[in-house]
Amino acid sequence: MVNHTQGTAAAGNGNSAHGQRKSFSQNGGAAGDEKKTNRAFFALYLGLFAGIIWGAVKIIEYIFNFTSIIPAFLAEPFYRHDFLLTWQGTLVGWLFFIVFSILASFIYMFLFGKVRGPWMGVGYGIAWWCLLYLAIGPWTGMMGWMYFSDWNTILTDFCLFLVWGLFIGYSTAFEFTEEHSRKPA
Repeated sequence: MVNHTQGTAAAGNGNSAHGQRKSFSQNGGAAGDEKKTNRAFFALYLGLFAGIIWGAVKIIEYIFNFTSIIPAFLAEPFYRHDFLLTWQGTLVGWLFFIVFSILASFIYMFLFGKVRGPWMGVGYGIAWWCLLYLAIGPWTGMMGWMYFSDWNTILTDFCLFLVWGLFIGYSTAFEFTEEHSRKPA
């Protein structure tokens, strides 16, 4: 008589025919054959979601009058201001923010992809805010000089970019420097 329980146990719970248990990673391969995350695809994916989420937050900030800078400020040099105030212009601005986030995610991945923790991401968001709101923005017509803006606009957009940078930085750090903490025990 054949013992079917032994065959079922070997097939069902990862035990080999010799009684040794095989370890598998989350991606279906053996533990030694674990695949690493594709950095370019991850940067694209991360930038896409950073743009969608934080671009939507920027739109909500503008709708509730927390900021006077339009959501489509990145598209300002390329489109008429009157168009950017419409809902179609807001969607174009959201698309610009998504593309900007994807590019910023690739830059972060290239420069700081191995940095641990959230602090580099916070600094990265602050650096982008300074670059856009204090240097590039006023010179290209994306927005006026911060000197003429109210404190609500300055603080709201500063915090938005701080959290946006934190999202990109910490997601990257979690994916590429703390993978050992996600392995099954």
